[in-house]
Amino acid sequence: MLTRIARASTRRPLTVIALWLLFLLLGFGLGTGVFGRLSDSVPDVPGTESDHAAEYLDGIDPAGESITAVIAGTAVSDTALRAQVEAAVTDLRDIADVAAVPDPYTTEGLLAKDGQALVVPVTLKGGLDDDAEEKVLDAASDRIHEIRAPDVHVSGGPLLGQQLGERAQEDVARAEIISLPVVLVLLLVIFGGFRAAGLPLVVAVSGVAGAFLALFGFSQFTDISVYAIQVTTMLGLGLAVDYALLMVVRFREERRNTDDVVEAVHRTVAGAGRTVLFSGLTVAVSLTGLLVFPSVFLRSMGFAVAAVVVIDMLAALTLLPALLARFGGKIAPARTEPAGEEGRVFARLARFAIGRPVIVTATSVLALLVLALPITGMKINIGDAQQLPSNTEARRLDDTVGAHFPPGTGVSEITVVLKPGTDTTTAGRIKALAPGTESRDLPGGTTVLSMRPSGSADGRAATDLVQRVREVRGDEPVQVTGVAARLVDFRAMLGDRAPWAAVTVLAGIFLLLFAFTGSVLIPLRTILTTLLSLGAALGVVVWVFQDGHGASVLGSQELGGLSLTAPPLIIAIAFGLAMDYELFILARMREAWLQSGDAQDAVVTGLRRSGRVVTCAALLLAVVFGAFMTGGFAPILQIGLGLTLAVLIDATLVRMLLVPATMALLGRRAWWAPDRLRRAHDRFGLHEEALPATPELTEQH
Repeated sequence: MLTRIARASTRRPLTVIALWLLFLLLGFGLGTGVFGRLSDSVPDVPGTESDHAAEYLDGIDPAGESITAVIAGTAVSDTALRAQVEAAVTDLRDIADVAAVPDPYTTEGLLAKDGQALVVPVTLKGGLDDDAEEKVLDAASDRIHEIRAPDVHVSGGPLLGQQLGERAQEDVARAEIISLPVVLVLLLVIFGGFRAAGLPLVVAVSGVAGAFLALFGFSQFTDISVYAIQVTTMLGLGLAVDYALLMVVRFREERRNTDDVVEAVHRTVAGAGRTVLFSGLTVAVSLTGLLVFPSVFLRSMGFAVAAVVVIDMLAALTLLPALLARFGGKIAPARTEPAGEEGRVFARLARFAIGRPVIVTATSVLALLVLALPITGMKINIGDAQQLPSNTEARRLDDTVGAHFPPGTGVSEITVVLKPGTDTTTAGRIKALAPGTESRDLPGGTTVLSMRPSGSADGRAATDLVQRVREVRGDEPVQVTGVAARLVDFRAMLGDRAPWAAVTVLAGIFLLLFAFTGSVLIPLRTILTTLLSLGAALGVVVWVFQDGHGASVLGSQELGGLSLTAPPLIIAIAFGLAMDYELFILARMREAWLQSGDAQDAVVTGLRRSGRVVTCAALLLAVVFGAFMTGGFAPILQIGLGLTLAVLIDATLVRMLLVPATMALLGRRAWWAPDRLRRAHDRFGLHEEALPATPELTEQH
């Protein structure tokens, strides 16, 4: 199959390049339309109680969502300022689709006791479509910003989603500006020439275009989270560089053995292309675990990121061979190293681990377990504006309110829906759970209670209050919604579905690794070592962001928990990336094993010939992820740090020491499979073409 793909790409390289160029134009043209279709409704889970209650209210409540303005920095009693605010309130009430705007000077709780700030809530009408909502938001925001005061900030509700989308676009642009030149410089150092260094960047840019186009396509059918842009772009860019690096390095090696450029391309695809194919499939399978969850956010992320991975894989298997066939003749072959010199450092590491397999395995596992310890206390939160950089409007509004108003001001309320037929005694017991509970009646006999918890909207007090309401209601027709209720339901959903997601992913990875290696023990060893490196990376993220150790260095602070987006995405993506490097190494080990039959020498030779590629790929991927951590948005910082650590830990400690040590412990048994499975692999597995031993490999044996 891969040979046919290679021949098709090299037979008409200009046609293939032209098709990919058209795809790139679509991605950066049509695909960028996704920035205007992003959603911040991450915790919504269809079918949960909080979701049903929210839909019920949408259908009967004449009032819709609201935004909040804060005016501060001067005495709010100033006559001129009061005149401006009152005029703005009058104008806001006259805007079509605005339901209510209270006068902050006559409404209790909207004036700060220090007299230096006031809050203006603006409630929209319910049932607005996207265009009408965007129009009223723009009109209200523009009118509020006309008030002349030192601090005027507007955010909250649907406006927050718009602001996050704009921030996402800025962060992606900044990350690309930072990462692409650095990646190019590193590729120049690796390859020593512009042509070879430029090819991975061409594939990387195609991956970014593919990310935009895939997200835009999915946005036509489902909500796309504001987090999706950064995550898919960083992964698309990083994997594209990884795959292209592997292919170009292999192409230069093959050029040492043949002067025929097209033949070198075919041999490259037959060898390294198989690794890219299985790597893309394993990363995609790792992301299928997200599809098990009913969360729209997790499912959309799973589909979108998997689509980007497949696009990167296809670019590496079609666009890159076409480029190599057309321009590869001007790329210098890899230098011929003296016998025993190529990959000398990695060979020494392998021999060190093989010579002390028990000590290296025990020490490595212990170190990874220590790093993973903070996971035992991990908490997940929806988070608030404090997760945003300090220069964003939503964060400024939150900081201003926090500086001038009592704790809890502006915290999202817990909404309790008392449907017709609710017993009055039960309703009274629910009201008594929180002091200051407000009540309003809706058409049809429904009553809505607004309960303001102490602390943050997703803190322990808020989630405990949700649980108490649900306990007190008994069998009455009472439902709870709001931020805290959604978090409770989201956590329950994760707990219920996580085991199924794990089984789905691990079974898929096991089957793919068996198809790749023909062994049943190597997949088991790979899964266990990968889980260790993943646990270590996630443990450090918890230690930094939840506990606050060094968070300020990254532009964040102690948050008391991780964003609910971070753990599932870090686990799914990092697991796939770890498989990426494992396959890079296993491919070379398998080649050596098939040629020599010496299990120990196959480990040394595999690391000798793949160690440099894995190290360079990990460094380039770390640069890409690091660039996305410059935006200061806490969820992306958490995901970026988690993936960076996962890549670096996996490419160093795990793949360079733990893998050869565990392979030495297994010996020849590492490549074992029962006879029936062996025959099935021989018959149905995707095999690389038999490649003759290279002179370098022969000398090293």
